[in-house]
Amino acid sequence: MGASRLSRFAIDDERRMKVVEMGGAKELLQMLGTAKDDKTRKEALKALAALSKSDEAANFLGSNGALSIVKSTPDSLEDSDISTYKSNILKKLDGENIAVSSN
Repeated sequence: MGASRLSRFAIDDERRMKVVEMGGAKELLQMLGTAKDDKTRKEALKALAALSKSDEAANFLGSNGALSIVKSTPDSLEDSDISTYKSNILKKLDGENIAVSSN
C-alpha cells in the first residue's frame, strides 16, 4: 500500500495501529529519510501525520527515530503542506514527551 493510501486508511486508532503492526510506519520513516523529491516527502509526511494522531502510534514513531528524521526533512518552497505536516508531527512527538531513539 502506498503512502497516500496509508494516510487515507489511517482514520481511527485501530487502523493506525494496524499500519504500525504491519511495518508501515517503519517503511514510511525510511521512505521519508531517503526521499529525493517534494512529492515523496509530502506523501510520507502526510501518512506519518495521520498515524501520529494515535498516542500509541506516536510512541512507536518516537521510539523509532521519527523526531530526528522529520526535523531533518527539508522544507519546500513550492509546497507549504510539507511544513504543515512536519509541524503537526513535531508538535505531537514533542508535546507527548515521546521516547526518542537513535535507531
